[in-house]
Order: sequence, then C-alpha cells, then structure tokens
Amino acid sequence: MIRIGLLTAQSGPSGIWAPSSEACARLAVDEINTQYGLLGNEVQLAVIDAGETAASAAQAVDLSIEFDEIDAVVGMIPSYQRASVSNMIKGRVPFIYTPQFEGWEANRTIVTVGETSDELLTPGIDWLFDRKNATRFYLCGNDYVWPRQTLATARRIIGERGGEVVGERIVPFGFADYDRLFEEIRKSRADAVIPYFLGAEAVSFNRDFADAGLAGKVLRFSSAIDETVLYGIGPDATENLYLSSGYFACLDSRNNRSFLERYHSRFGETPPPANAFGQSCYEGIYCLLALAEAAGDLTVPSVVGGLGRTRQKNTARGCDAPKVAGERQQIHLAAVDGIELTMIR
Repeated sequence: MIRIGLLTAQSGPSGIWAPSSEACARLAVDEINTQYGLLGNEVQLAVIDAGETAASAAQAVDLSIEFDEIDAVVGMIPSYQRASVSNMIKGRVPFIYTPQFEGWEANRTIVTVGETSDELLTPGIDWLFDRKNATRFYLCGNDYVWPRQTLATARRIIGERGGEVVGERIVPFGFADYDRLFEEIRKSRADAVIPYFLGAEAVSFNRDFADAGLAGKVLRFSSAIDETVLYGIGPDATENLYLSSGYFACLDSRNNRSFLERYHSRFGETPPPANAFGQSCYEGIYCLLALAEAAGDLTVPSVVGGLGRTRQKNTARGCDAPKVAGERQQIHLAAVDGIELTMIR
C-alpha cells in the first residue's frame, strides 16, 4: 500500500476549492488502482487539512508523515504555506505542489506542476493592449507572497509594453471596506484592474466591484478566478471580466473531454465544479505516478530527477496526450459571460 497525502485547506479563503480538489484527486487514485497501481502497489488517498496558517499546514503534514506514514504529499495550498510545509517535510517524502504560483521556486526538492504568474499574465496583458487599447492598469490583491510577486510581474510586463501602473493596493485577509480602494480606482482613470485575491476573498472583491458601479466601466483581468469563484461571484457581477488559465472546464480538447467524462461518471451530474485549482490535484497525482514509475522508487532525488523527460499517462490539460511531467502548459484566455466562459485563445 502506498499512501498519498492530499494537503488542502478545508476552511478559510482557499477552502472554496477543497471539494473539487478532493474529487479530482480521488478520481486519479481510483483510475490508478483500476489500471496499474503505483510501483505495483495499491494507492490510498489521505486527505490532510492544512488549516489557515503556515504553521498549521506544517504541523498537519508532519503528523501525517510520522503517524499516518504517508509516502508522498500532493499540496493544493496557498503560496504562504508552501515554504513551511517543505521545510517540515525536509526531503523525507516527495512534495508535489499543484496550483499556479508566482514562480521563482528555489527549493529543488519541490515539484511544481502549476503555471507561473509570468506565463499567465503575459498573454492576457498583451491581449488587453492589442484588442482593448488598455494602457493604464490598477493592481490589487491580498497581502502575501503570491499576489505581491504576481503584481510585481504585472508591473514589469506592463512597463515593457509601454503601459502605466496608475495605482496599487495590497490588503489583508478579511478586508471588507473597499470604498476607499474603489475611489482610488475611479480617480486613477485605469483602463483595467488586475485583482489577485484568494478564493473566497476574490468573491467578495468582485461582487463589491460590480456593486460600486465599476464593472461596466473598467476591465478586469486575472488568473486568480476560476469556475468555482465565478459561481460565488454570480452572473450579475462579471461584466468586462477576462481570465487566463492552463485549464478551463469548457476547453474543447480530447484530453479534457475524456477527463470530464470520467469525472462525471465517477461523481454524477452535479459534482464539485471542475476548475484549474481542483484539477491541478489530478495533474499532481499523475505527475507523481509518472516520476516514481520512471525512477522505480519514491525517493525524493529519484522523483525530482525525472522532471522534464518523463511522460504522464493521463492529463486533462493541453490538446494532445501524453504530456511530459513538469513541462510548461499552453495558456488559455477566456471572456466571462454571466458565469459562462467564452474562449478567446
């Protein structure tokens, strides 16, 4: 028996993705056990609650390694928890980090399968310049590493295109009084806002943005919003909203059609909505499978050593199968219509 720990927050801003993360991970484990197992062994999924802080995530993963004897960790957690989890793991088991992230991860024992902020922002900002004549940008988000570094990347890309950042605001979790921020946006005469709020915080910001009468006047572009967040925002607050992602549930590709068919067969017609953050757990488990099978064991050096040259058996991303574990993904752009997505590219 090989035990994979799925580390996700069950509460707090990122708890919005817990149901889809677990569903996608369970689908991957079910498929692996039905077809071939992992290194000849049945796989068991252990769901670990990361809690809401860096300390709670580190403690949870330490207890799971020591007492639950998990053999690998697949983590769909915010960036502010990643370093503490990795430091606690200390190379004892492989750590697969699945969501999009800011990039610049120096720890070579962490396997990242998500897209970087540079990859996600560049095509969207280029599109806004070229198709919407947007040159003035306002940046905002929560106060932690992912938004801060992502907005720094946005500043660089905008500057390289000859645009201007006309305002920026970082706010703490739980921030609710957006009136001053919205007034700053109005006064800045921004063509577009790039908001990076986490999960449920993105729901609150975007609802209030529309209630303040800004949705019809100012463009919004982000990769921090997926289908789950859209359902929370609601159809009346998504005017002029554009998104980028390595995965959308509406993608018409062979890989995604096959994934969704299996997903609905396993969980019925109304499962947790498929989305990039949840689906990243499916990718993470299949990435771990590919790397471990290629190496013949689950030691950290062996698993990390196969990155970039080992093919996964299953993926929902991209248009062709199979994909190479850890390779960069095609980035897609979408316009939001209500809570539906229309693909731009």
